[in-house]
Amino acid sequence: MNFSSILLQWYAQNKRDLPWRDSDNPYVIWIAEVVFQQTRIEQGLPFFIRFIQKFPSVDVLARAKEESVLKMWQGLGYYSRARNLHFSAKYIVNELQGFFPTTYNELLKLKGVGPYIAAEVASVCSNEVIAAIDGNVQRVISRYYGVREAVNSPVGEKAVRALANEHISTTHPGDFNQALMDFGSSMCTPKSPNCENCVFNESCWAFRNDEVANIPLKINKVKVRKRFFNFLLVRKGNAVAMQKRGPGDVWQGLYQPLLFESKVEMKSLEMEFSEGYLLKEGIRQLSHQKLHLKFWAVSNLEIANFEDVEWISISDLHLLPVSKSIEQLFSSNEFQKLVT
Repeated sequence: MNFSSILLQWYAQNKRDLPWRDSDNPYVIWIAEVVFQQTRIEQGLPFFIRFIQKFPSVDVLARAKEESVLKMWQGLGYYSRARNLHFSAKYIVNELQGFFPTTYNELLKLKGVGPYIAAEVASVCSNEVIAAIDGNVQRVISRYYGVREAVNSPVGEKAVRALANEHISTTHPGDFNQALMDFGSSMCTPKSPNCENCVFNESCWAFRNDEVANIPLKINKVKVRKRFFNFLLVRKGNAVAMQKRGPGDVWQGLYQPLLFESKVEMKSLEMEFSEGYLLKEGIRQLSHQKLHLKFWAVSNLEIANFEDVEWISISDLHLLPVSKSIEQLFSSNEFQKLVT
């Protein structure tokens, strides 16, 4: 049996029971792929279910307000995914008369849809024979066929894509793509893969050559930027001063307390922020940024120095779309003591 046949046989016996697996609805599959693009299945499944319940069709999503979409996405991170979903839904409804594209080339025209998601949706919904390449697929293919180039380099990426497309099932391309993803996430894992019980252990290049731990090769390209966010908590009666983040930065479109970003870590409130105390602090690690967060309770602040300030009732704060860090602040004992 060849690679594709063995993989599909394994998939038939081991595929995960996921709510979109038996669907050929491109909208549902698109939402699923975007949710799980940078989120583990276990973590993202409740979000996916709630999102589909709230926005069951592309029409409903297109008509929704951005704040409502961001609120449903709250806790998943990488909020550009939600904004791109909303933008593309409106494009489908307004420009494509509500007809959801299902071919690879047409799907690539949707904002936020790259080669992986386009190939996944097209292979499942249109039976288009094209391999969907994500990290799981790179790992399985490079180990099995012994790809020695870095998979995040142009040469390595091209080699993996060529091998996957060469060996994809021409009759069941959708199942093949989903099988590779499942196999990579459950068997051929990054660390401690289950090689002893693997259906490919007799033919896998990396296993036969004792190179499993060294493949896939990757070039470290990420340069992490440090930033220092000082959130200033100002209360007036039963309201708290809040701002909506603008475009071009992290957490776009989400709400936050007033922000003062410093070049270095602030040990205490200085100058015009002299009256106040540190309420809470933490660190948020993003893909290319490390955010050092401090939350200060402030009493003597010149609000005029801050743009687009909104006074939000304490009882309504939970309705705002916010980052996970701000959500955790609002639910903390320190914040509850401050506002009660």
